[in-house]
Amino acid sequence: MISFCQFGAGRIGAIHAGNIARHPGARLRHVVDVDSAAATRLAAQYGAEPSTRAAALADPAVDAVLIASSTDTHAELIEAAARAGKAVFCEKPIDLDTKRVESCLAVVQQTGTVLMVGFNRRFDPNFAKLHAQLRAGRIGKIEMLAITSRDPGPPPLAYIKVSGGMFRDMMIHDLDMARWLLGEEPVEVFAAASCLVDPAIGAAGDVDSAVVTLKTASGMLCQIANSRRASYGYDQRIEAHGSKGSVAAENQRAVSIEIASAKGYTRPPLFDFFMTRYTQAYANEIAAFIDAIDGKAKASPTGQDGLTALALADAAVKSVKEGRAVKVSEVLA
Repeated sequence: MISFCQFGAGRIGAIHAGNIARHPGARLRHVVDVDSAAATRLAAQYGAEPSTRAAALADPAVDAVLIASSTDTHAELIEAAARAGKAVFCEKPIDLDTKRVESCLAVVQQTGTVLMVGFNRRFDPNFAKLHAQLRAGRIGKIEMLAITSRDPGPPPLAYIKVSGGMFRDMMIHDLDMARWLLGEEPVEVFAAASCLVDPAIGAAGDVDSAVVTLKTASGMLCQIANSRRASYGYDQRIEAHGSKGSVAAENQRAVSIEIASAKGYTRPPLFDFFMTRYTQAYANEIAAFIDAIDGKAKASPTGQDGLTALALADAAVKSVKEGRAVKVSEVLA
């Protein structure tokens, strides 16, 4: 039985706590949050204890630490947990600065701890199946990849200001998916971005609409389209085109039916939030982390995956600012 200490009792923390509690091989032992009332509520819900950082990390019964607190706490908590001999699952990103991520990963390597980064979309059943088809060569050599990710609406402005920006906060998921699906590292990034949804986002120094093109050394291309607004729901689609055909993962709906009438064909709306769209993915990634702790599989995505995705986001930011294609080697040694 793997015992967990969890940092963060917010909305994503609530999802992770539930998945830990429901897993037959795990239990939630401590919940830590700067909001003690939130920690107490979440802990009570799953039979855990509201706790302090020091007490949780010092508990010899704790095997693993799950970090779902604010981004600015991630790297320090990873290092503290690693030095305490705990396995670590951390929500993306490890940090907003690649140098800080590198120093954190050096501690992880020194301690030999298990570290897994929360790029949950790899664990979505449809995207995982698409990945399997690509690796099996079902469409031949991959030539082009198209990833569409549009949120139903922008997050609060207060969040925008501390998020690290659209590329590091939102698109980082799609950059990780691109690497995973292509099976080859992008070497060049070209990005274009605008503020089309809310002028206040632009005033805060961010963008809300962006398109990025990635190119690998062998010439494979990937286009990622992001928007902070989709009036029709949470838009999540991927299509891969290859020498022998194509494979696509379409949008998901709570109910998969279609109604035909004299007025035409209609289908139910899309999911309206990431927490409902990726419910199974979140459960699957926690199960994969527990398997890694038990030695049944390697932890993946790794800290290096987190670092590389952040570097691609940095390259996209640089591309927008300078109006040119940016080599990944310019931002990641």
